[in-house]
Amino acid sequence: MEGPLKGVTVIDITTNISGPSLTMILGDLGADIIKIERPFIGDDSRGMGPLWEGEGVYHLQINRNKRSIVIDLKSEEGKELLYKFVQEGDVFVENFRLGKAEEIGFGYETLKALNPSLIYCSLTAYGQEGPDSKKPGYDAIVQAETGIMSINGPPGGESARAAVSILDQGSAMWGAIGVLSALLHRERTGEGQKVETSLFETGVFWTGYHLLSYMATGEEQVKMGTGHSSFAPYGAFKTKNGELMIGISNDSLFGKLCKALDKEEWIEDPKFKRNLDRVKNRNQLSREIEQVLSSQDASYWLERIDQAGVPSSIIRNISSMIDHPQMESTQMLEEVAHPLIDEMKLARLPIRLSASPVRIRKAPPLLGEDTISILQDSGISQETIDELLSKGVIQTKKVERVAKI
Repeated sequence: MEGPLKGVTVIDITTNISGPSLTMILGDLGADIIKIERPFIGDDSRGMGPLWEGEGVYHLQINRNKRSIVIDLKSEEGKELLYKFVQEGDVFVENFRLGKAEEIGFGYETLKALNPSLIYCSLTAYGQEGPDSKKPGYDAIVQAETGIMSINGPPGGESARAAVSILDQGSAMWGAIGVLSALLHRERTGEGQKVETSLFETGVFWTGYHLLSYMATGEEQVKMGTGHSSFAPYGAFKTKNGELMIGISNDSLFGKLCKALDKEEWIEDPKFKRNLDRVKNRNQLSREIEQVLSSQDASYWLERIDQAGVPSSIIRNISSMIDHPQMESTQMLEEVAHPLIDEMKLARLPIRLSASPVRIRKAPPLLGEDTISILQDSGISQETIDELLSKGVIQTKKVERVAKI
């Protein structure tokens, strides 16, 4: 069984995190990703530490299922190679600062003229229009711009960025959804189109209910730490030896929690009876819950609260996830054969398709390891390849790949 995008060719000139994450999704779904990289340096993510046998871990996670070709796109011969790939391909993805693609000859109108059925995806920091559209922006910068950092962190404490790249990878998801939608549209009509998304628009979307809350109340949203502005009790609570995360989103769950804590009198307490009451009196309720929880270890309370059917968890370290039984059951880590790294495992795409499975078919490529095979597949003669190599227009790396796992 093959992935649903088998037969779709994606020309990928992205770098860093957002664009490569987008094309990784398409690659995991079965598309052939031709990753075009700069001479010597390649994708910036290759140098993002820590390094594992010389390979950046960012690069390893978001560049599997791709073929790497090194082309000097500043040279005329290099541009002609890219134009040839575009004419033969289905999807083109770039994440330059707005206007850069047009400046170097790879804008939408230019490539559309070469291939009218092309799906052209542009992922930017701030979108295609407006006063900030040409500003550079990384994930954390746009988290600050969209208000995410202002509501992230402990109550009354310093602002904090989300520790994972939520806007890079979130915009990658929207870009991939856009490409899939455009491919479906093309299948029906034969028409290509441009797909646009940005970190800024993703950030605005993620803060949606906070924006509505402000519109409804006129009150500035504040940091809640592990808490939630709309529900109580909700957050991390101290036990005898650690913290327990508990989430209560309705009155029924609150009743179950009360029984698990042997505090059934709280169910009819007018200060706690309804969620709006609990939100208003959240500080008192939290103090009383922690007073109860302080009598036993976190594992004791987790078992009782779990048995009651209340959402809860011990706050785990990243290291504990490697051997997490649920991780093994869902097979979220997939072992991949890499020429340099022994027993490398990567987090798979978190979706399952019964008829066209999503899988990691190929390890993240070494810089330029597929240059020759990509050019040969495109019908370019060995004589021309040798000439391009001698001029430095392309680069390659011989790889002795380990046996497939």
